[in-house]
Amino acid sequence: MSIRHFRKLAQANRLANLRLMNACKQLQPGEFEAQRTSFFPSIKATLNHNLTIDWFYVDALEGGTLGPKAWEVREPFDAIGPLAEAQTAVDERLLKFCRSLTAEKLVGKTCVHRTNRIQVTRTDDLLAHLLLHQVHHRGQVHAMLAGTSIKPPQLDEFILDGPADTEARVPEMTALGWTEADLMG
Repeated sequence: MSIRHFRKLAQANRLANLRLMNACKQLQPGEFEAQRTSFFPSIKATLNHNLTIDWFYVDALEGGTLGPKAWEVREPFDAIGPLAEAQTAVDERLLKFCRSLTAEKLVGKTCVHRTNRIQVTRTDDLLAHLLLHQVHHRGQVHAMLAGTSIKPPQLDEFILDGPADTEARVPEMTALGWTEADLMG
């Protein structure tokens, strides 16, 4: 994958998380933490997992040593508002990292501090894994939203050009102060 591709995926990640968090902020009392069928037992648990894993991998990409401390508290947020703010912060860190990518950095090595070892992996492979992890669990939350008072939002039109995709992302682009030129990457 190219640098441009990773930048666009990081932007799509930011936009999709914004839209998903905005939908979750509309949940009725009790729906966020309600028991549901999925890999994690609730929307709350799934979004907290996505966040802590982002902390883990983004820190590694930045050269940090946070490691498993990222998930010492399995669910650091009990409410969607603070969780959404924390997700925004880590999404912005990921965007900053992707904007700084060079060809050399992309194929370089990243040290991931695991429990009992340091895993050394290619940066592009780690980025791909992180972004796929996000998509995987956002999909689970999307499915869980179908059992709530909130209609699951569209999450997949953030990369393509064309009138339908462009129009669909206007609210999120406006909220972030982005223009379509910003997505050309």
